[in-house]
Amino acid sequence: MIRCVSCGEEYDDDEVIYTCKKCGSVLELVNEIDVSKDIFDGRRDNLWKFKECIPVDESKIVSLDEGGTPFCKCDKLGDELGVNLYVKVEGSNPTGSFKDRGMTVGMTKAMELGVSTVGCASTGNTSASLSAYAARAGLRCIVFLPSGKVALGKLAQAMFHGAEVMSINGNFDEALEAMTALALEKHLYLLNSINPYRLEGQKTIGYEIVRDLGWQAPDRIVLPVGNAGNISAIWKGVKEFYDAGFIKDLPMMTGIQAEGACPVTNAFKKGDKRVVPVENPETIATAIRIGAPVSDIKALNAIYDSNGYSETVTDDEILDAQKLLARTEGIGVEPASAASIAGLKKLVDEGVIDKGETITCVVTGHLLKDPNTAIDACTQPTQVDADIDTLREILMSR
Repeated sequence: MIRCVSCGEEYDDDEVIYTCKKCGSVLELVNEIDVSKDIFDGRRDNLWKFKECIPVDESKIVSLDEGGTPFCKCDKLGDELGVNLYVKVEGSNPTGSFKDRGMTVGMTKAMELGVSTVGCASTGNTSASLSAYAARAGLRCIVFLPSGKVALGKLAQAMFHGAEVMSINGNFDEALEAMTALALEKHLYLLNSINPYRLEGQKTIGYEIVRDLGWQAPDRIVLPVGNAGNISAIWKGVKEFYDAGFIKDLPMMTGIQAEGACPVTNAFKKGDKRVVPVENPETIATAIRIGAPVSDIKALNAIYDSNGYSETVTDDEILDAQKLLARTEGIGVEPASAASIAGLKKLVDEGVIDKGETITCVVTGHLLKDPNTAIDACTQPTQVDADIDTLREILMSR
């Protein structure tokens, strides 16, 4: 069953629908878990080990073996910050970001519905993922990208997998509005996160976090917020396992936004339930450069319902955190992902996060999604002749 998060209107799960016909709000899938957690034991460690919890036809699954991503205990960085820190590394998914979780479920639903064309608007990661899964499924793929604002690694992926890519003269929000209009005219099946089936895949991040902790919730889950689907999806996942009796406690959901694109944080700090869009959002973290997130209601509900928090970080704080995580723990992430680490550091310094808390930071995309930013943040290699005496002198002097 599909239900409106605002007015509660209900729809059949075989209806192609993106927003509520009654009030225009976003939708969510409603499903109860009616299995024992032991059923997951011994299965291949990917997203579909939780297939009983995902409301699609398993005979139609389109998969690239996504999910089951690394859950790294980060003692050096945790000790430095005074917390018990784990990092969920979503850049290890097939196309290098968490988007693959949502796309495998969304594409499976597309196959179930019998559509021939899928599409999305994207700042990069969604298009990279959709194009790969569309190729896997044998469907036509249309992608709208905001002009001049997409990291090269992501653009290359979308084009290489055969998507029909169009550069829109406008920002992400304008690209999404245009793509949604075409979807409503039934020219294609929309697979942005406004599609509730996308979040059914992304909720498995929450499943894996509590399973990896030995069927316990961390005190807090910290993650970047852009279009705001992921924070609400992860909350949905841990809440479903809580309601099923698999875990005894719930985490505080903590969303981090870039200072130049922070409508959710602005709303949270005012105690509002809806955001005021940020016009012309700007940040080096392209994956979260979104001024009018479609899942704002869901995200704010997740934060409020979990007694969570939301904060902003500057681009400089993001880049510093990106280096810190890479050079302290060996985990390379794109700038948007590093927002979670930057936010953790800031909230520890401000006393919002207590010393000794168990924290899971979700890092959403791989370092090579945005190679230019990574290269620009580093010093150029030292050029030197292949002379052993010279090389020895350099090494001994450092």
